[in-house]
Amino acid sequence: MSVLLSVDDLTIGFRGADPVVSGVSFELRSGETLALVGESGSGKTLTCRAVLRILPKAATILSGRMLFSSRTGPIDLLGISERQMRDVRGNRISMIFQEPMRSLSPLHRIGNQVIEALRLHQPVSKAEATAVALATFERVGFPDPERAFRAYPFEMSGGMRQRAMIAMAMITKPEILIADEPTTALDVTTQAQVLGLIKELQRETGMAVIFVTHDLGVVANMADQVVVLNRGRVMESGPARAVLTAPAHGYTQKLFAAAPSIPKGNATAPVAGGDAILTLRNVSKTYAVRGSKGWRSETLVHACRGIDLTVPRGRTLAIVGESGSGKTTAARIALGAEKPDRGGEVIFRDAKGHEIAVHAMSRADRTAFQRKAQMVFQDPYSSLSPRMRVIDALTEPLEIHGLGDREARRDRAAEMLSWVGLKRDMLFRYPHAFSGGQRQRLSIARALTLDPELLVCDEPTSALDVSVQDQILRLLEDIRDRAGLSYLFISHDLAVVARIADEVAVMRQGLVVEQAPPATLFHNPRHPYTRALIAAQPVADINRPIDLELVAQGAGAPDTWPEMFRFAGGAVPGLTELEPGHKVRCHA
Repeated sequence: MSVLLSVDDLTIGFRGADPVVSGVSFELRSGETLALVGESGSGKTLTCRAVLRILPKAATILSGRMLFSSRTGPIDLLGISERQMRDVRGNRISMIFQEPMRSLSPLHRIGNQVIEALRLHQPVSKAEATAVALATFERVGFPDPERAFRAYPFEMSGGMRQRAMIAMAMITKPEILIADEPTTALDVTTQAQVLGLIKELQRETGMAVIFVTHDLGVVANMADQVVVLNRGRVMESGPARAVLTAPAHGYTQKLFAAAPSIPKGNATAPVAGGDAILTLRNVSKTYAVRGSKGWRSETLVHACRGIDLTVPRGRTLAIVGESGSGKTTAARIALGAEKPDRGGEVIFRDAKGHEIAVHAMSRADRTAFQRKAQMVFQDPYSSLSPRMRVIDALTEPLEIHGLGDREARRDRAAEMLSWVGLKRDMLFRYPHAFSGGQRQRLSIARALTLDPELLVCDEPTSALDVSVQDQILRLLEDIRDRAGLSYLFISHDLAVVARIADEVAVMRQGLVVEQAPPATLFHNPRHPYTRALIAAQPVADINRPIDLELVAQGAGAPDTWPEMFRFAGGAVPGLTELEPGHKVRCHA
């Protein structure tokens, strides 16, 4: 295969400081996938942005050469004019960005933003572009492409917005696709399907892919070549099989050691906790979605249906499932941020045994409840105000609840920083001065400031690389054991759940389809959707690729499942206890 892109001795610096990318070199061949692997801040994204010449204003390419051998002849990417570069960017070389909420305009519909990319570079009518966009939406996994086309970004989940970004990058069928953590926000079944889609497009068009990721399982399933970066320098590079089976550099070995994995074999199930701190009984939530036209009636969307869950005190209950399965809605209902449909009930029991009906609280009760139950959000970039220093963000909850004087609040803020492994002198910095992992630590510190009894963690590690993810999980485990916290842990990563959870509930389309301790669930999954989730979990073993057929079967419509689990419409079977502590939604 011919070399499509050659990067030689690329060095990037910021305003006279030491280079953040130093001497990076690699070659990308037609139809090949090259994985750039490394921790947050290792220079992966900067290297890719340099290829498209979309670096931050303060960044400068100090040295290097980038040669793109396109269909029309060789192009020196650093030597051509900006006008010539616009023909390359988004057309011949496309990029999927990691943060879709920042990359999509909040003022324009998703469909119009996607067809804009096609119409800028190809002479097609709006109707033709719309048809291509709808076909692309269907291929990247939108259950209702027409509804997605009409939607605004704020009307979609993080996973759905990421699918839209993937569709936007793929719609022009580029020669090179740069994918910057394109599946980080996606559940594992959708991730498997998107990875399969990228491979399929490669076979059809001969497209080459630069895949930026921290997930070594994704690398094992996608990469032909691997380049491992650390602090802007190449630590190790070579064929994927060689790097994955016998990593030679200590840093690469460290990445492998930090990667979570689903346990093998049947481990001993955890001992059940004591009294319940949180109980959800018959919780359902239905939303009315407006019609696409004024004369069309509203559509009812069932986000949650008949959920019964219990979080034991001092233990961790994990809810796993794909984007749109109702995980976050269930968490918001548990914290009182959303009201359940009539008949649903949420009960919180504090350490003194007092019961609080979460959705029948007075103003005073709600204030007291908010001190005892806190949430760690998925996106550490959005959950901290960019205009507030760390000390102000950490002391604000104490001020709201009238706790302590100014000095006591500052001492508490410093104490929380030490709890999450950060230094006191970081109190006077702004969030932009921290890495993604450090910002997530700040989010955890802020949630702990009020000394809560229950912590709801909504995908707290999904945007983090494996080594930082390992640090955050260790931190959460340590805080749980030290402070006696209880966790309601929301995730789509089964390897993370297998590590931290005492009980796992698997959700699909608003329903809990299987529930058991991790040892039981991962050793003996019974429901086809649970099996699909496990099959879709990428592992860092090049000899164990994702089984896309098994994933497609379990991730398909409920009326396509095996007869024991099959249902259609509202005729939903109940949760049946097939063995002690192991419940499965099936026909008895």
